[in-house]
Amino acid sequence: MADGALGDTQVGTQEVDLHNVPNLPGFKMRTRKQNHGRSQTWGYVASVRMELAEGLSHDKPKFVRAPKAKDEWKQGSLPESTSREFFKAPFPKDFDELPAWDALDRHVLRFYGYFREAVTESNMENNRLRRTIIFYYLEDDTMHITEPRIDNAGIPQGTLVRRHRFPAAEGGYIKPEMLRVGEELVIYGRHLQIIDCDEFTRAYFQSLGINQPDAEPIPRDTFGQARLDASSAESALPRSYEKLYREMMLGGGHINQNQQQFMENDRKVCRFFGTLDDLLTAQYECRPFTILYFLANDTVEIREQYPLNCGRDNFPIFFRRGKIVRGDSQAQGPTDPVVPQDKYVKIEDFYVGARMNLLNRDFFIYDADEFTRQYFAHALGNPLREKIDVRLPEREVPRPPTPDYTGYGSWDDSMASVLNLIPKVPRKDFHKLMYNDGKVLRFTARFANPKPEDEQRRFVLSFYLFDDTFAIHEPPQRNMGIITGKFLEKGVHLNQKTGRLFEPRDFLPGNNVQVLNHEFTILEMDEYTRKLLTDEPIPYPSVDLVAILCKLRESLRQQFPMVRDIFRRFDRDHNGVITVEEMKEALQKFSFSLTEDEVMCIMQHFDTKQDGQISYNEFCDALLDEDYTTVMIDKGAPLRTTQDADYKSRAKSKTLQRGEVEKIRRAAREVTDVFYKHAGLTTKLMKEFSAMTHQKTVTVEMIHAALLRLGISFDKLDIERTVMFIMPGVDTNRVPYQEFLQAITAVYHDLCAVR
Repeated sequence: MADGALGDTQVGTQEVDLHNVPNLPGFKMRTRKQNHGRSQTWGYVASVRMELAEGLSHDKPKFVRAPKAKDEWKQGSLPESTSREFFKAPFPKDFDELPAWDALDRHVLRFYGYFREAVTESNMENNRLRRTIIFYYLEDDTMHITEPRIDNAGIPQGTLVRRHRFPAAEGGYIKPEMLRVGEELVIYGRHLQIIDCDEFTRAYFQSLGINQPDAEPIPRDTFGQARLDASSAESALPRSYEKLYREMMLGGGHINQNQQQFMENDRKVCRFFGTLDDLLTAQYECRPFTILYFLANDTVEIREQYPLNCGRDNFPIFFRRGKIVRGDSQAQGPTDPVVPQDKYVKIEDFYVGARMNLLNRDFFIYDADEFTRQYFAHALGNPLREKIDVRLPEREVPRPPTPDYTGYGSWDDSMASVLNLIPKVPRKDFHKLMYNDGKVLRFTARFANPKPEDEQRRFVLSFYLFDDTFAIHEPPQRNMGIITGKFLEKGVHLNQKTGRLFEPRDFLPGNNVQVLNHEFTILEMDEYTRKLLTDEPIPYPSVDLVAILCKLRESLRQQFPMVRDIFRRFDRDHNGVITVEEMKEALQKFSFSLTEDEVMCIMQHFDTKQDGQISYNEFCDALLDEDYTTVMIDKGAPLRTTQDADYKSRAKSKTLQRGEVEKIRRAAREVTDVFYKHAGLTTKLMKEFSAMTHQKTVTVEMIHAALLRLGISFDKLDIERTVMFIMPGVDTNRVPYQEFLQAITAVYHDLCAVR
């Protein structure tokens, strides 16, 4: 052996030169192939061949480093395979370089700050403080600045600087490292002081090894302090009639007598829900209305709620906002006397359960919103009663009776001619055919009112579950003198006692059945029938698991050669696990006629975790052979002869849970798809919610009603599922609709598509 040669390896304390090994099969040195190709910088643009080089014709896109997923390859104590060793990267990295538009999509840094604006020609203030929100988009290093809106500010607010790359004062563009809490940021000559940032921004800088300082308090200017004092200040003495009288005597007085009411109750609206019994139409109709009472000036507005397919023109304003006279109202002309103020309706006239004559029409108030109930309880001291149910009972449409079965043909053939003018071929229940194939219920019977010569005759009644057919056989007896054998041919027969087709429950011992004018009394039934009708568990077959696995493996591999495709064939909803219902349907498709208890037995044996479902790893362990065995022939474990009492309930609960998850995903996908395709739907819903309530929260019923007004129909349960999916843990009776609309627009791309 040579020492110090190229490619030496250490074997104990000796060095071996692998280049001196003979060139025999299995001893050849494996060399890594290096890529010596040259990159192509030429291309075609508009049918013109030109050089496309970074920096010359285009800039290199921004790339970021993302941590690489951990290698989950389990080597164990065995050496690496030849293919894995050869195709492994020569210099593995702990990170991947991904384009920024993919790795940092929708990653936005948010900072809070302010700047001072000079105020001229004012003796109260020299400058005014204006708050700002700075957004930094990591995907393309762009920024934009907005200002939160303040009511009655008198200045344009919203977006101050549109989104683009901001130039830095030292040259170049602003980077994330230049944004620090407590420091000043210069944007186009304006100095912005950064005082805080959100949690996502702090977590992002911590991942880079940079800690943002704590939030700083925002200073208060003269104008802001004046607004705060005005909102919290109270008058020394409450306004009363004596105070108004003394002000009038001193030459002052209340110029606008309704100004105090307007200032106290501006934008406060009580909303009542009522109905109108319309007797003028040919058919009675209960028309729903919404009555809005504006507390600022005691005006009323009535809106009509149009149900779907009501046939009326969609004019929601039934009465435009104004004052309404109590009782019968007439059109007033310019020469008519002025109506006194006490003749108009007041807020005290409204309550749940009241019948009010408004505009010569009788309205019945059956409910009010939450704000109205709180106003009546706290301001007026008169709590409202609970909601009154005014829903009309659904009208039952009489169905013509089904004609009697004549006995010609099958029952399904006869019903096809009853239900359709042109009879169609009846569809067969293949699930019932496959599941109940070979199941026969057998009973013994005798004549109900036998003649003396028929008292000893006994019959065997056979009921076939897969097609509901019925047959009667008379077993032979010695010295009967009667020809025995087939008494009634197999077919679908009518039970003359009940007037319906035979059912398994009709043959319980002690019952009487009548067919073709022959009445029988049921005496006994066999053990299999008794266990099937009384829902007792049938003992599991004590067969070898290897035989079942071999038969199942051969049947499955005839369909697909790969275990992954076989698992997908079982996993109907593609959620990564197999439930009891999916296992049952898959076994029936592959002609395995097993009972529910037998399917549960197989599930319990394959489910090693005993959690009520079979994962992909458990499925592979049950279907594939072991890589290394300790015995020559492994027969496997036999099926359990006893069933866990709680496993059946766990398996069914997993099935229900998976079904509910699928319904939630389907509902969320359908609702968000509508919002994604209709760009203006969010604005329209904001207007509808603003008209419905003056609070910041809505209920699921209000969301459902608002979508119906816009012509979008969804089930109320689907809307509730979507709300719970988008905003987990939220109260469905108090959903903040602004956050809900923002989240439903952003969550569309997060939903995975169906494979």
